[in-house]
Amino acid sequence: MKNYKIKSYKSNVFFVFMLIALIFIQCKDDDDNGNVIELISCDDGIQNGDEDGIDCGGSVCPPCQDYQLNFDGNFVQEDIAGRPGVNIIFGITDLSKNNFNVSEVANRTIFQEDFQEVIENYYDIYAISLDIPADELNYENNILNWNAETFTTIMSNYDALQVAPDGPTTYYNATNNLVFTGRYLSDDVMDFTLKLMFGGVDGTRFDGNNDTPQLTTDAVGLGDRDFTLSFPYLEVPLTLE
Repeated sequence: MKNYKIKSYKSNVFFVFMLIALIFIQCKDDDDNGNVIELISCDDGIQNGDEDGIDCGGSVCPPCQDYQLNFDGNFVQEDIAGRPGVNIIFGITDLSKNNFNVSEVANRTIFQEDFQEVIENYYDIYAISLDIPADELNYENNILNWNAETFTTIMSNYDALQVAPDGPTTYYNATNNLVFTGRYLSDDVMDFTLKLMFGGVDGTRFDGNNDTPQLTTDAVGLGDRDFTLSFPYLEVPLTLE
């Protein structure tokens, strides 16, 4: 009877150890399987496994080169430009363009004077091209009745990617006198910006007529793009005859 009790005790201890081991293994699997990023291959376009970058580095893939992306460290948003065309037209130098792109919208008032200087310089250049004195050709109030200071203040301070929650979304609507309440993909933002700069009170001051340069349009239309389709909105490819 004594031997039976010893054997029974040993069996019970063995059973408990086996149960604990199974629970430990199961918990370990549960923890690991949800966190390990499995390396599929070194050409799958994804940073996985112990790769240092996308498809490079780590214990399996070839070392990362300087030009390859590396996602180590912390990232912050830098570029907040909503209307890149504005910066293209009014940015004086590459440095000022970069500073404009990364600045907080609330701090963009510092660019107003630079923007106004740029637009005044444009008029000087066009006066010279028309062979007339520069002081005889200046910016005049535009189709929204904005003078140069007001216009460049709005261009520098406000982001075009705003939303009109209680009205139509448009970059410019002459019929309803709406401006910068947002934009559709089909809105020709460059043409409208040029009209604000060079169109004068009726939008046709420099429209290519009456021996004037054509400055109120970039002459680039929508082509055959269909904006109802999904991105990217491309034209039909050109073919060689």
